[in-house]
Amino acid sequence: MTPRNVLKISFLVIVLLLCFLYVSAGAFQIEVSPHEISPGDAFIVKVTDIKTVRLPAISLGKNRFYFAKCGEGCFLAIGAVGIKTKPGDYILKLRIGKKTKNLKLFIKHTDFPAMRLTLSEDKVSLSPEDKRRVKRENKRLKAIFRRVSRRLWEGDFLLPLENDLSTVFGTKRIINNKKISVHSGVDIRGQEGEEVLASNNGKVVFAKELFLEGNTVILDHGLGIYTIYMHLSGFNVNSGNSVSKGDAIGFVGSSGRSSGPHLHFGVKVRDINVNPVSFVELEL
Repeated sequence: MTPRNVLKISFLVIVLLLCFLYVSAGAFQIEVSPHEISPGDAFIVKVTDIKTVRLPAISLGKNRFYFAKCGEGCFLAIGAVGIKTKPGDYILKLRIGKKTKNLKLFIKHTDFPAMRLTLSEDKVSLSPEDKRRVKRENKRLKAIFRRVSRRLWEGDFLLPLENDLSTVFGTKRIINNKKISVHSGVDIRGQEGEEVLASNNGKVVFAKELFLEGNTVILDHGLGIYTIYMHLSGFNVNSGNSVSKGDAIGFVGSSGRSSGPHLHFGVKVRDINVNPVSFVELEL
């Protein structure tokens, strides 16, 4: 074989190898589930058959969500949209190495229920001192929810109480015909002292009494995902503790601004209030 033929064959092998690598790199599969959601809902982005060890990146507008490995060549991210998101088509921007891809997400029109309440003024208005305390507490909570730690959650999340809901996510509460608040979680019926369970593996990052929320526990599950448990009669964990899914972390109560025993359960994804029902329905 002449040197020229050897050179031609070598060149052909290199071209075929590059073509193979290009096809392999572009052969990954992408799934957005569900692809049609309501404002305030969570969703997942799953990428499989990736021929790289680098984590993909995904963003929706200014919000970035984080991937975790879900097997060989498999990566999964949990995302969410805020309750004020307008209906319509939105674009998720996925980046894998130097490759980018736009993914569609549809936000459907959703009518949230309204609840009219008549309360005494002392249950509605705050004194200047109480307002200052609430402001300090909200600032502290905001700082917690900005943190993004390593993944701790494993598998699906669960509701911390297997009871009926008394108030659903997104309910507009019109108080004394003027003050309006939007429910940022779900209220779950419960008896005083019932055990409240950890929704998934995580780390306790807050376990204290708050003015409005009462005795509150917050779990960090990693990748910007938090669950919040409010109005507890008490809790049996401390900040810094690690917990496993299903561990008893507290007890149903009526502490803080509450009209009776129940659990307010909230979920945050990258500081976005998420409908807990949509969140626990994700197949992780």
